[in-house]
Amino acid sequence: MNIMQRGFRSIIRKPIKSILLLLVVVVISSFFMAGLSGQSANIKTQDATRQAVGATFRLEENEANRHKRIDEATKIIGEDKEGTYGGFTQKQLPNGAWMGKADNSFETIKPEDAQKIAGVDGIEAYNLITVSTPVNPVNFKRIEDPDVDQSSDLGGVNVRGNRIMEMDMDVASGKIKLVEGRMIKENETDVCVVSEELAKLNSLKPGDELQFNNAKDKENSQEYSAKVVGIYKTTQKIKPVMSGDTYRSENTIFTDLHFPEKASGEEGNPLFQYAIFKVKDVDAYDRVKADIQKVDIGWERYDLIDNNGNIKSMAENFNDMEKISRMLLLLVSSASYIILVLIFLFWMKNRTQEIGILMALGESKKRIWMQFLVEALLVGCIGFVLSMGASPFLSKATASYLACQTQEQAEEQAEADADSITTDYVAPELTIMGTEIVITGKMIATDVLAIIGLLLFAVSIASISIMRKSPKDILSEMG
Repeated sequence: MNIMQRGFRSIIRKPIKSILLLLVVVVISSFFMAGLSGQSANIKTQDATRQAVGATFRLEENEANRHKRIDEATKIIGEDKEGTYGGFTQKQLPNGAWMGKADNSFETIKPEDAQKIAGVDGIEAYNLITVSTPVNPVNFKRIEDPDVDQSSDLGGVNVRGNRIMEMDMDVASGKIKLVEGRMIKENETDVCVVSEELAKLNSLKPGDELQFNNAKDKENSQEYSAKVVGIYKTTQKIKPVMSGDTYRSENTIFTDLHFPEKASGEEGNPLFQYAIFKVKDVDAYDRVKADIQKVDIGWERYDLIDNNGNIKSMAENFNDMEKISRMLLLLVSSASYIILVLIFLFWMKNRTQEIGILMALGESKKRIWMQFLVEALLVGCIGFVLSMGASPFLSKATASYLACQTQEQAEEQAEADADSITTDYVAPELTIMGTEIVITGKMIATDVLAIIGLLLFAVSIASISIMRKSPKDILSEMG
């Protein structure tokens, strides 16, 4: 009787032990596959409050990648060391606390990336929108609440630059309408559109000149002028990005694309928060989206948001999900190794008589070891096949759970970083809508090799103690 036949009959003869091993292999294989698929899952999130308007797409910075770049910069600079790397500066304050500051180059949508996407067939026009930038009103008054303590406010207004004002999200969604004058034209410079409340308070009309300078250095910074070309009213209040009268709806002033960087003392170093892309033919929306995603840019830096607010992020770019998935794989591998070794030690102990008799009959230790390995692999093959039925469901559930957990951790980290990292960047509020997992041939092959490897090592380790003994020693222990 050959090793294969003997191994198969042994499995049939000991059904309880075989079923125990089978269940363990099914669980191990399923969780191992869940860990593998979690590393490459697509996480669908939604930012319903900032969805793209109409047949458009919006590009914005990916918050998880931003934190990853901050961590990398901090590591390169060195903990408890001052320095600058890639637009991120780390320094120690007089009170001993450490502060990190990300400059505009670190946070901005890269104009060259927006231009590449704008070149996709089906894109009719594109817009760049700056962050709402606080500036100081030099020759006019702002709107403010007299009953509110203004000591913690910058005492300014906020300016928002657009490449094409008609494509601003608040304009396109109908939240604001012109009551006098016109909107800002593409390539205009040093022009602005103000709210009717601000115009009324300061008796402004189209053609008037407004002066601004840096709200953080009002006494010494250079002043810049912008001509009023239009006055708007709000049909719905513009949602402020921060608290305080500086950011209130009435104090929002629309400008040409590069005016905010000048008035805030950052000329030549803009901070573009969004890029908007208008689709020419709404029926081609999905095709254009697919073509945009093929554009050769550093996608890990961005989120592409469609007109439903849907975002698809890879697990590697979704907070620490890839890292947690790797930890899951390591945990599963370690636990599996221990469990399998214990199972095979139990097998060996209960088959001492069989081993001794086989060795007494002249069967080599190598062939006996190979029989145990064959038994393990036969059960393992059946377990792997069964696990393929459970793996997709377990993988999806695991990926969804990990996505939710990492999102919560990211939000907690963002709150913790708020006091130590200075930036004008405002993170989006995302809701996880679901996950997509795809089990590939490479994952299956990796799972198979992992199961074979675990069984091989477990059988080898478990058989060491008994295989070192002679048939006489084994049989004497039984007596």
